Amino acid sequence: MLLFLQALNGKIARADNRSDAIILPSTLVAVIDYVRPTLYWGNGKYAGPVDIWNPNKGFLIQSTNPESYNLNFPTTGAHNLYFDLLITGDIEELTWEPVTHEGITATVTNVVANDVGVPREDRGQVVTRVRLTGPEASNQWDNPNPRRITVPRLPQTFELVGRDIYGGEVVKYGFVLRQWFVHRSGPLITSHHRSSQEKTYSDQLAWCNSLGYRIPRVRDLTNSICSNLGATPSCTSSDYGNHYTRHIGAGFFAEWGSMYDYTDAGFANDGFWTSDPHYGGAKFGVDSSAGGGHRARNDGGDIADAVRAVICTAP
Repeated sequence: MLLFLQALNGKIARADNRSDAIILPSTLVAVIDYVRPTLYWGNGKYAGPVDIWNPNKGFLIQSTNPESYNLNFPTTGAHNLYFDLLITGDIEELTWEPVTHEGITATVTNVVANDVGVPREDRGQVVTRVRLTGPEASNQWDNPNPRRITVPRLPQTFELVGRDIYGGEVVKYGFVLRQWFVHRSGPLITSHHRSSQEKTYSDQLAWCNSLGYRIPRVRDLTNSICSNLGATPSCTSSDYGNHYTRHIGAGFFAEWGSMYDYTDAGFANDGFWTSDPHYGGAKFGVDSSAGGGHRARNDGGDIADAVRAVICTAP
């Protein structure tokens, strides 16, 4: 709000045809309480530490200091994934500018949340949603030798700023993307939501490399403690099961949860190749099934005969 200083005689004081002005601070108050990806497969043994993850709300804010935005969710991303900023305050009075780095854009809008990964008691509420868009290769899923796509130089810091109608800063949220993923797992076979793009390891390796990406290791996807290949911090569940627990910076699935919930992103409920070797010439895979958790496991057969979907990563 601008208040123009008036001269004592009631006339507007002017100097060189310019008006002096005082910019008052915004009267809007907004606080980000949680950052919510899908909550599906995020409770019980899948829940992360209480200072990181709330099974009913999502990730807790770890830092408001730009120098340590890297502690916040997310550190990984893929085209058309999204998360909600759960804000106390009048969110409909805020405006947000998109932020783009290295071909990756974070766009903020207000939406009515009715997704499967939202608790029933919270559905129908208007929330502030952040959607990531960037390099993807869905138009090349059927091409065994796809053309190269943009490979973002990471890490990159994203700072989202909510402003009032006068342009004043009210609230902000920052995160640092360290990895970008491009998948080949659809279109889906609708009877069981599995991938129609299951291929051998050699086929999927060639596909990722043609894009300019690589096949991930187990630790890039999950913090499962199976075979000590998962990311750290590792799974904290008391049953030491072969699955993730929700955590920031501990793998793509450990951060984002059930990938099938993000409908526009096109992920299948399936097993995905990794480059980590298993005995007998096989490779480990990581399961992204919404019904069965996310497990690092053996292919169950000769690598030449096994088929599955793939998620490529950079770097």
